[in-house]
Amino acid sequence: MPKFMFLQRGSCDEQPQMTPEQMEAGMKNWMEWMQQGQDEGWLLDPGNGLTGEGAVVQGDLSVTDGPFAESKELVGGYSIVEAPDLAAACELAKRTMKIAGNGRIEVRRIMGPPAE
Repeated sequence: MPKFMFLQRGSCDEQPQMTPEQMEAGMKNWMEWMQQGQDEGWLLDPGNGLTGEGAVVQGDLSVTDGPFAESKELVGGYSIVEAPDLAAACELAKRTMKIAGNGRIEVRRIMGPPAE
């Protein structure tokens, strides 16, 4: 079955201010999402958030600070899922978005060996 990567896009600036209780409830929702996805067999890797620290290695082998994309294009995290096709993966992304609450989820198919 095809695998897809969810790239969670958006800036940390887009995150609403939350009380400790709201943060705890949000974390509980994410834990339930992970458990449900694993129980149903579609969540292969819940992934993780990404820091802003990074570098870019160029074709000429030089290394520069980065990435420096517009804040709306930042990749804040990722997940790996399995779904029969792109449409089904998008439906899973919608379920994920209900928990994320803001930003966007880019759904990309991971290339694999040709089907036999």
